[in-house]
Amino acid sequence: MVSIPRWKIFLILSVCVLGILYSMPNILSADLREKLASLPGWMPNQTVNLGLDLQGGSYLLLEVGIDTVIRERAEDLVQTARPELRQKRIGYSSIARIDGGMRLRLLNAEDADEARRVIRGIDRDLRIDVGADGVTIEARYSDDAIEEIRDQTINQSIEIVRRRVDETGTREPAIQRQGEDRIIVQLPGVDDPERIKEILGRTAQLTFHLVDADRNVRAGGGSRTLPMADQPGETIAVQRRAMLTGDMLTNAQPAFNQAGQPVVSFRLNAIGARRFCDVTRNNVNKPFAIVLDNEVISAPNINEPICGGAAEISGRFSVQETHDLSLLLRAGALPAPLEILEERSVGPSLGADSIAAGKLASAVGLLLIIIFISTSYGLFGMFAAMALLMNICLVFALLSGLQATLTLPGIAGIVLTIGIAVDANVIIFERIREELARGKSPISAIDSGYNNSMSTIIDANLTTLIAAIILFSFGTGPIKGFAVTLGIGIITSYFSAIMITRLMVVTWLRNKKPSTLPV
Repeated sequence: MVSIPRWKIFLILSVCVLGILYSMPNILSADLREKLASLPGWMPNQTVNLGLDLQGGSYLLLEVGIDTVIRERAEDLVQTARPELRQKRIGYSSIARIDGGMRLRLLNAEDADEARRVIRGIDRDLRIDVGADGVTIEARYSDDAIEEIRDQTINQSIEIVRRRVDETGTREPAIQRQGEDRIIVQLPGVDDPERIKEILGRTAQLTFHLVDADRNVRAGGGSRTLPMADQPGETIAVQRRAMLTGDMLTNAQPAFNQAGQPVVSFRLNAIGARRFCDVTRNNVNKPFAIVLDNEVISAPNINEPICGGAAEISGRFSVQETHDLSLLLRAGALPAPLEILEERSVGPSLGADSIAAGKLASAVGLLLIIIFISTSYGLFGMFAAMALLMNICLVFALLSGLQATLTLPGIAGIVLTIGIAVDANVIIFERIREELARGKSPISAIDSGYNNSMSTIIDANLTTLIAAIILFSFGTGPIKGFAVTLGIGIITSYFSAIMITRLMVVTWLRNKKPSTLPV
């Protein structure tokens, strides 16, 4: 134990140097940090990201419209069942959407079994019941199917929200599920929450429809009437079936047309390009509608076939609107509408107060621990105090390198880590005292003290690390931040106590060769 191989000494010193270098950007001025930002990514130029409660920003609680998704699924079920029933020559008097499914009334009870097979072939998750009259069939999604739809919708919504927020340049947003149908969005440092709300609030379902030749046709059958986005009060009838959908887009960017007007330039995938070419070739000199969230944003004429897979969306857009629309189309459409239930803004002054309070708590805790351990264990206590300072550098180095987000509970985890870091040294030094009391020599006492303390130290750190992992796995928001800093602190404190402190003790022991130990 009193002999440390050279490679291990080199490793310990290298970790310490790297820890100091990677933690340094956190205490540099803003100007120096900007200069460091130009360095390659692997060099020490990153700082710890501050969470919403430390640097200010916006907090949004969103509710996902699961009922809308289920209603649309039921409507799609009705639209799909109509041609299937006609193809099988199954007569019916009515077919309509109901809560969670559809209701079908047959003309002949003899067709009930065949109708059930048709409906079962459309979606196997449906629970099909035939009424006592033998002609009424109700098909509803089962509870398990509804739960699966809910989970898929929430997960997809979180992914789309994350893409949209990332496109705005917001750093380290916290986006997570809450309960059955809600999403929490925390946006540190956001100075324009209204624009974020507008971007998140739009479903961004883009479709392309041929305009119905008869403008007087109202919704129903093969057509539906939609409002014009740039002409309040005006409507236009479009074919219900979309010839293209937004999921066929591969890219969308803001641009300017030949007249200098802001437009959105987009490109289609292979399937979309081929379909768009066929539709435009067969409908030259006919208008078609570009529909975004059930509003017609443009209805130009098809002057010639468009077969290159690229086109543009024009309208009365501002430059900012083309940027936002491009962002929405690139990120993809939300599977369900989002409603903002709660909004909170945290000012930077409140975050500055939290940082100041965290710094004060950390400084006071660190000072008291250094005084205590130096008074209790003399020179060995000073070694432990220096290792404790190195431990703090390692914590911030890892937080910076991992680009973890530091929150107020995270600061509490760092303060707790300061106490944990010195705990292992206390166990070792007390054990060395016991060995000296038994009459052992300094070298033997140190050797026995480290050897006999290892099992206790490992058990203590391992149990705390397990608790941190559980908090991170099942916790949300601030709990995760606390768990991250606590877990990192446990690892670095073990390294500083077992490696750094021991290296200083062994180096002093070799140089001084004392007859007694100042512990």
